[in-house]
Amino acid sequence: MTDPQNILLVRTDRIGDLILSLPLAGIIKEKFPAAKVSFLVRNYTKPLVDNNPDLDDVIVLSEKGNKILVLENVKKLRKHKFEAAIIIYPTFITAVIIFLSGIKIRIGSGYRWYSILFNRRVFEHRKYAEKHELEYNVNLLKELGIDHKSQVGKINFRLNIDDQSLKEVNSFLLQNGFDERKKTVIIHPGSGGSSVDWPLERFSQLIHLIDEKSQFNILITGDSSESSKCQFVAKNSRALNLAGKFDLKKLVALISKADLFISNSTGPMHIAAALGKYTIGFFPKIPSCSAKRWGAYSEKSFVFEPPIDCKNCNREQCARLNCMNTIESDLVFYQVNKILSSN
Repeated sequence: MTDPQNILLVRTDRIGDLILSLPLAGIIKEKFPAAKVSFLVRNYTKPLVDNNPDLDDVIVLSEKGNKILVLENVKKLRKHKFEAAIIIYPTFITAVIIFLSGIKIRIGSGYRWYSILFNRRVFEHRKYAEKHELEYNVNLLKELGIDHKSQVGKINFRLNIDDQSLKEVNSFLLQNGFDERKKTVIIHPGSGGSSVDWPLERFSQLIHLIDEKSQFNILITGDSSESSKCQFVAKNSRALNLAGKFDLKKLVALISKADLFISNSTGPMHIAAALGKYTIGFFPKIPSCSAKRWGAYSEKSFVFEPPIDCKNCNREQCARLNCMNTIESDLVFYQVNKILSSN
């Protein structure tokens, strides 16, 4: 097989999904140094790939409202004359766009009803969580002749911090009582709903333990739709509620200032891990939502799962047993203190 020289990576879902796909560009460049590598992403995740040294181009998916403009995207991609496309996590619409774009090599899952649109199919059921999402992503590269063995701690995400955004974040924090001399904990209590969350009451208990028993800076993050959740967990504490204050570029800059990031299974947790930060994550034992598949891909990752012994876990059982509430906030605080006291 002739080495492809113009390769498109496609990941048009959410923040964490894109973060766990970023290393593919660098792995391709290691194997094919002369190749041009591009990424097709949604506009709202584009800041995560800006100024990535492993990427030659970034293409934004054309959308109008919540509707993907198929013909406009096809026309856009045809101009680039891509030889190969890796649809990292496909949808029917993205599969159709890549097929109609005339790309000769189309790599994707073999288990979708529309997998006929791919001519190189990978047969791995991700829902069984036999490996991490990042490792599933990297395995797609085998169809280009790249057999890369991913190792935690030896993956480069190439996530960049925007200088101007960092200046603006620093200015905002300075005006709001942030102390640069102290260790900083960022807590992100919301989630995108893809997993089962640690209850808000537990987050509130943890914040009050950190507030009462340490001198750490406590920052609460979330988007504007999560403001009430963040307000609830920060109530009657010195935690600074930043929900809805920053766009994605500034959120990355803010997370770069953390010593520890605490959250449910969320995209910002993967941002923190990609920036080399310590993370604490809360995960159910449901295989498709588990830490084995979705935990921070980092040597600095600490995971809390329900201590109860349950079999064949699913969402209904998790809700009925109130599994996530069995993770005690004082045990989490012990880990917080241990991490920040020794680093």
